[in-house]
Amino acid sequence: MDTLNAPPPRCDPPDAGLVEAVLQELAVLLEALAGDEQFNDAVDLHSLPLDDGAREQLRQRLGRGEIEARLELAGLTYIVETAYAGLWWVRHADADERTVFEQIVVARVP
Repeated sequence: MDTLNAPPPRCDPPDAGLVEAVLQELAVLLEALAGDEQFNDAVDLHSLPLDDGAREQLRQRLGRGEIEARLELAGLTYIVETAYAGLWWVRHADADERTVFEQIVVARVP
């Protein structure tokens, strides 16, 4: 094979595997939700070693739904529906806008 004309090697970002693992976990949880309308669970993103690029990749893969809410309770809580029914991106920040927790909630209503 002519190495000058070979395609460049594929280089996935370091967090690509982690993003895929989160997406697979969410798929399993969505199946559970489909079988039980009372089901609710969450993937704690704040505890995972995701950098900003990986979070953005995850946001892009999940898309954005129609519902957004902002609550002011001991800081700000943002709830954003993803493009997938039953998946909600929830982020709570303190008064200085530092993230206290960030989750993807799997439930009919977060």
